[in-house]
Amino acid sequence: MSEHSIIWICGVDEAGRGPLAGAVVAGAVVLDPNNPIVGLKDSKKLSSARREYLYEQILQKAKAWGVGEASPLEIDEINILQATMLAMKRAVEDLTSKLGVWPDKALIDGNRCPELPIAAEAIIKGDAKEPAISAASIIAKVTRDRQMQILHERYPQYGFAQHMGYPTEAHFAALKQYGACTEHRRSFSPVRKVVESIDN
Repeated sequence: MSEHSIIWICGVDEAGRGPLAGAVVAGAVVLDPNNPIVGLKDSKKLSSARREYLYEQILQKAKAWGVGEASPLEIDEINILQATMLAMKRAVEDLTSKLGVWPDKALIDGNRCPELPIAAEAIIKGDAKEPAISAASIIAKVTRDRQMQILHERYPQYGFAQHMGYPTEAHFAALKQYGACTEHRRSFSPVRKVVESIDN
């Protein structure tokens, strides 16, 4: 069987739709059936250490993987749903550049698909059902968590390393004390309210 006659199935998932700060990040993975990865599951059900271990396994063993993201500014301009679709599209494009060809089909976690030039299927709770989507969720989550660690070094007052930008009490308290930074999503209601209260 030639390389081109193999059907490549790409799993796609995102991390970071809910936070008040940082990018929304998507992962895309084509697994190699001849190089299986044991223990893939929804990234949210894995410890941080286990995610990091599986992340490295995916980088070593997957046929191809890709990452895409949409910035806080893009989220504010086109809304979080459209930004998530954009990040997913970019992740598949990144994967395609590494694979050398478009995958034959994309399996998307959730209930809708980004615009892609290939067949795509949305699977609700796909990160718990499809190993390729599980792998994509791990790539997305680890990539985004590492980004938030870097943002924490730049803006330590917000505590990004602890809450990863999610709406926690500590994050709200920091927002009220320091206002929003350039990485905050100003279209999100809690951030917008804080910014408006400071402006007024």
